[in-house]
Amino acid sequence: MAPVGHPEAMARTRRYDVAASGRWWDEADGRWLPAGEVHAWEQGRNETVCGLSLHRSRLSRFAGVTWTDVLPESGGAADAVRRVCPRCAAAAGRRGADSRPAWRRVDPRP
Repeated sequence: MAPVGHPEAMARTRRYDVAASGRWWDEADGRWLPAGEVHAWEQGRNETVCGLSLHRSRLSRFAGVTWTDVLPESGGAADAVRRVCPRCAAAAGRRGADSRPAWRRVDPRP
């Protein structure tokens, strides 16, 4: 067993990439970016977070684009995104992995 504070003992933070129904060429960045309906996807898996098969659903993988980049409020790679899968958004979150909770305890009981 790894000692406390050791990287192996710490919880693994999940990193979600993007799978989308379409793609478009961004001339400024010189790469393909997701378009249409986007889903969260973990590398090494053949399905989205919501359970859709990538091959059967004909979704393209975008390993270089993180989940938070395709959210409309981020601006990043969300220019051609038409719909964010609500099930993937619930599982992967709508905020970055390093952000703090939206709530804060003001007056805890003793």
